[in-house]
Amino acid sequence: MTETTTEKPGISAAIIVSEGRVLMVRRRVSEGELMWQFPAGAIEPGEVAEDAAVRETDEETGLTVKAVRLLGERVHPKTGRLMSYTACEVVSGEARVADDEELDAIAWVTLDEIPQYVPYGLFEPVQEYLDEVLSRV
Repeated sequence: MTETTTEKPGISAAIIVSEGRVLMVRRRVSEGELMWQFPAGAIEPGEVAEDAAVRETDEETGLTVKAVRLLGERVHPKTGRLMSYTACEVVSGEARVADDEELDAIAWVTLDEIPQYVPYGLFEPVQEYLDEVLSRV
């Protein structure tokens, strides 16, 4: 487990790919430069990162997903929070803004469109995963 200087709980993000696109959400209140990001939220006590990614995806987008594998962890350079990134597959449902207090939009984004949504670049293991799975389409 990575040590962090913050006492806030870690954040778990779901990297969900379907039909050649990755799901991104736009927060109602931006976190600094972070406007568009992956479905994500705090890891609850006793919860593992993969389970938090699945739960947060359901709460925020109404989409049921299953965790495939943990892609990596880091202290986010913009927020200083410990971040975990989990690759997920869609099980059922259709993505929508399910939590309109937290989100105001969702988008299914192609590999080429990612820099328009996240101009400062993605965490390298996430970018490598997306390069691999989205280039197959």
